[in-house]
Amino acid sequence: MASFRTRLALLGSAVALTAGALVPAQLAGAQPAAAASYDWVALGDSYTAGVITAAGDTFEVPRDGCERTDRSYPQVIDRDLGSLIELTNVSCGAATIENVTYRAQEPIGRHLPPFSEDPDYPFPHVPPQSDEVRSGTDVVTVGVGGNTLGFADILRTCLELGAGSGGVGTPCKDDLAADIPAKLTKVGKDYDKMLAKLHERAPHAKILTVGYPTVIPEDTSKCRYNDLEQFGPIPQGDLDWLRQDVLEPLNSTIEKSTGAQDTATFVNLSDSSRNHSVCDSGKWIEGVLTSGSTEVALVHPNAEGHRNAADHVTSAILNAIAPN
Repeated sequence: MASFRTRLALLGSAVALTAGALVPAQLAGAQPAAAASYDWVALGDSYTAGVITAAGDTFEVPRDGCERTDRSYPQVIDRDLGSLIELTNVSCGAATIENVTYRAQEPIGRHLPPFSEDPDYPFPHVPPQSDEVRSGTDVVTVGVGGNTLGFADILRTCLELGAGSGGVGTPCKDDLAADIPAKLTKVGKDYDKMLAKLHERAPHAKILTVGYPTVIPEDTSKCRYNDLEQFGPIPQGDLDWLRQDVLEPLNSTIEKSTGAQDTATFVNLSDSSRNHSVCDSGKWIEGVLTSGSTEVALVHPNAEGHRNAADHVTSAILNAIAPN
């Protein structure tokens, strides 16, 4: 990624200089830093917020239960771009599309029974994330949809059913497959409403929708049965089903909704992370447990995964704010 970051630095400088050149002469000398700033609001769920310690440390004091971490991609980009971008990060673990659009959320922190208990749970409600999007916002990034689909619950069910399978068959698919099309339809409808709301609140903003990375490899024979640093007792057949009929269609649904909006652009993370799934060496996604520890990760990106997301989202942001 070194060459990418060199280009990033050059492009960031070019954009900043170009933006400064557009400021009236009487203001350019007075406040050059302000002239080079763009307002960015980061919205999303745990794949944006970070949540697990493999994605850094939480930095809210006191904790609000959203578990935003300092190595999540919005925070990485904020450090990379410096004064070029003014970040407001209101992403929150367990957020649904409705929580982004209009519904207040009760954050869960790290309260994931039966896996873990959070001593600070329950947390106060946080407002709908879209409340932070204003008429003067320049860029909005949003990574959400998995919780509307119910992926965490699907994963828990697959773990429970797989535990009695001996690694054979597709018990999770057999139990849940009939419900998935309706869930994907809801994701699409809710996503359309969210994008309309964001455009209404910030009609001049560029909206970047961030897809999900590759979680399950195409070759699921890489995945070791009963390895909790991967997918634990979920059988190979159910992993194939989860990839083909749940996760890939989720990204496709998000991309389709994005394509229907003139002001929105889809950021694809799946292709770049294809060889860094939960079951690959050099993984960018942790498994049920974080590698080398007993921390419950429940299939979330680690710092390397967020670094990859940061690279791609940064390119999209710089393209969005660059003069035509």
